[in-house]
Amino acid sequence: MMRGLAEFIMRGRWQALGIAVLGSGSLLFGWISAAAIALVTLRKGTASGGWLALWALLPAAIITAMTGDTGSAMLLLGAYGLAVVLRESVSLSLAVMASVPLALVSGMALTLLNGPFLEDLVATFNQALAQLEQDLQQEGSGELAFNSLAVPQVAALLATGNAVIALLSLMLGRYWQAALYNPGGFGAEFRALRLPSGAAIAMALAAGALWWMGPDWRVWSAAAVLPLTIVGFALVHAYAARANKGVAWLTLMYVLWIVLDPVKWVWVGCVVVDAFADFRARWASSSGQGSGGA
Repeated sequence: MMRGLAEFIMRGRWQALGIAVLGSGSLLFGWISAAAIALVTLRKGTASGGWLALWALLPAAIITAMTGDTGSAMLLLGAYGLAVVLRESVSLSLAVMASVPLALVSGMALTLLNGPFLEDLVATFNQALAQLEQDLQQEGSGELAFNSLAVPQVAALLATGNAVIALLSLMLGRYWQAALYNPGGFGAEFRALRLPSGAAIAMALAAGALWWMGPDWRVWSAAAVLPLTIVGFALVHAYAARANKGVAWLTLMYVLWIVLDPVKWVWVGCVVVDAFADFRARWASSSGQGSGGA
């Protein structure tokens, strides 16, 4: 189904425009529009992708006017920006690292352009949280106190979420491109994904510093470790391919990452070590020596 959608997008300009516009006009399917823009940008160039993004922004602008939420527009622009980085640099690692400044820019844009929307969102959330706390106390759950959120924290959460979806949309667009023109190429490219050692250290230190600076800054640590997390998934897939692990094992790794917070930090630590040790090269060398000995 997804391959068929990619084929339809690449069939012509108007087909791509239809998917991009229909997706951007929906709060649920904006990621499809973003992936279509990424695919066209990667395959046909920044001008073609920019033309598609410009038209797709029109429905997103209508959503912004109706709700005050600029999330749809920022998603489209973010996915296009990451696709431009990937096309011009031909470096998936650089495109992944670009998600960090994307999150920062999105956060600033949200704060400057979405002030009333964020204030209403925070007020609604904190009111619901206070009501939940009161209900739990009435049921005899003891003294409970939930930390209320502030506008900067919500802006950081939304900006990081936007960067995550934009990056995943880029990955989907890259997968579509490989499926159509280089079958199997994306899998090999993703499993080989690594970060420069300096960048990995800088991101890990930034995440640690933000975490210890307190609740107002802690939410930004997720943006700092986003590239490390993506590379962590690439490392897991590379090990699975090397050790002939099946889908069940990969699924278990994903579940552990989702439900256990310590696993997330172990994940990040492995990526930082990999930036220096290059586990994939060591695995390949070990496999080569084993084959030679046999």
